[in-house]
Amino acid sequence: MLTPDSLMPHSVCWAIAPRLIWTMVVTNAITFISYLTIAATLLYLVRLTKRIIVGDWAWFVTGFALFILACGSTHLLEVITTWNPIFWVDAWTNIVTAVLSACVAVMLMQRIKKVAFGINDYASRLDNTQNEKIQLQESLLAAQKLEDWSRMSASVSHEIKNPLQAIQNLQFLIRNTEGIPPQIAQLAQLAEQEAGRVLNISESTLSFIRHASEPERIDLREAVQSVRFLLAPLIREKEIQLQVESSGDTTVEAFAGETRQVLLNLVRNACEATVPPVMHPAVAHPTAQSDTRVTVELIGKPSGVEVVVTDHGTGIAPDILPSIFQFGTTTKGHQGNGMGLWTVKHIVNKHRGEVKIQSTPGQGTRIDLWWPRAYA
Repeated sequence: MLTPDSLMPHSVCWAIAPRLIWTMVVTNAITFISYLTIAATLLYLVRLTKRIIVGDWAWFVTGFALFILACGSTHLLEVITTWNPIFWVDAWTNIVTAVLSACVAVMLMQRIKKVAFGINDYASRLDNTQNEKIQLQESLLAAQKLEDWSRMSASVSHEIKNPLQAIQNLQFLIRNTEGIPPQIAQLAQLAEQEAGRVLNISESTLSFIRHASEPERIDLREAVQSVRFLLAPLIREKEIQLQVESSGDTTVEAFAGETRQVLLNLVRNACEATVPPVMHPAVAHPTAQSDTRVTVELIGKPSGVEVVVTDHGTGIAPDILPSIFQFGTTTKGHQGNGMGLWTVKHIVNKHRGEVKIQSTPGQGTRIDLWWPRAYA
């Protein structure tokens, strides 16, 4: 009959092969230290990533670490029982290891779909990394070109101001010279008006480019009128009816250049999405009426100004709409750089505002912008 007293340590069994004993002792000891290190590393990982690995995933990693530790303990017991026959301790260690391994196996089976999805998603992202890198480089190149163009425009606008003002003064003198024929006076007046128009364009361009160091009081109604002036060629080309409606106090504390940049992006997008009337070559009027209205509504409220930009144009596809404010997303194909609405979102967030968009393909788009009264 087998009794606990009849058990003998491994050292007696392996007495005929001393080298085998030390081989098993050393390898089991190294395995135990390795398992212990892996378990400690997993527990440390859970601590470092507690903001990311949360809930049951943290418990899963913790359970896996304990399972690894239990596995290591069985190897430690192999070393101990070489000389000390504490086989019941070894048995209970195996029982704990079995329970932990079963729990980890069940938890892994419950999460296998999420793990597979995560791996596939990561692999897909790796495949798209090169395309995203190229797209980002193109967008950054476009941004650099835009910055270079802005600097050049600022320089040109500044340099032409003095000559234009001189032309205006000369035309004024010509117009007020005694004895000048009425026709010449009229032409001088027209030339003076056109020079003034170019000066206004120059001032508007500089106001968009100029960056203030501190926020100031800005009237959004005046900013929209400035945008209307800059978009005049596009509005005339597409025969757009740009309607500006305002009520209440429309002044906010903001950076002037950034407010105009936001409004310019929103109104220009609405105008570009508007479909012009279709002209029949044999008649002088449109054969297919399209709604070419673009409405900008400003509503002054106690805590801020609500700006609503509405068009009846092509609209935005449903698959693009959820990511419309993300960097690189564009509805203009190769003609767009995906920075317009991303810039709008960035500036609005900077001013603690909010921007939302609603769109139906073929019916138009509505953008609701909330601009707080004070810059915080």
